[in-house]
Amino acid sequence: MYSLEDFDKEKTRVMKFIVFKKRTEQEVRNKFLGSIEENMLEDIIEYLKEAKYLDDKEYIDRAINNFITLKNLSLKEVKYKLLTKGLNKEDIEDYFYENKDKLDEYEKQSARNIFYKKQKDMDIEEIKQYLLKKGYKYDNIKFEE
Repeated sequence: MYSLEDFDKEKTRVMKFIVFKKRTEQEVRNKFLGSIEENMLEDIIEYLKEAKYLDDKEYIDRAINNFITLKNLSLKEVKYKLLTKGLNKEDIEDYFYENKDKLDEYEKQSARNIFYKKQKDMDIEEIKQYLLKKGYKYDNIKFEE
């Protein structure tokens, strides 16, 4: 067992890590697994989840909103980026299902943005192939010739 003083000290270390930049539960686990005793780390994670400092579902929502604001990605790329953060696949699928229309519209707009950027260097078929390789749905890359 560990002391309350040790718990508070290590909790403060973890808090600094997650307050600086929002993190997933898996990122916290990966970062501190070797340096904080496992039982204590699990207790710290539970504490942070209860206090809403760690919330993977909120993380998904925030990350997707950031992608929508800042990046041109296919929905497949968005899913992959979330999965690499160690997020639960079912939580990601649920979010995609609940926000299907918004996400489809984002992917269409993202494809259009890429199309306009690349049209001076590539023909329309090359751009479509490029987008398909990046994981865009065929229905979302129909452009007027």
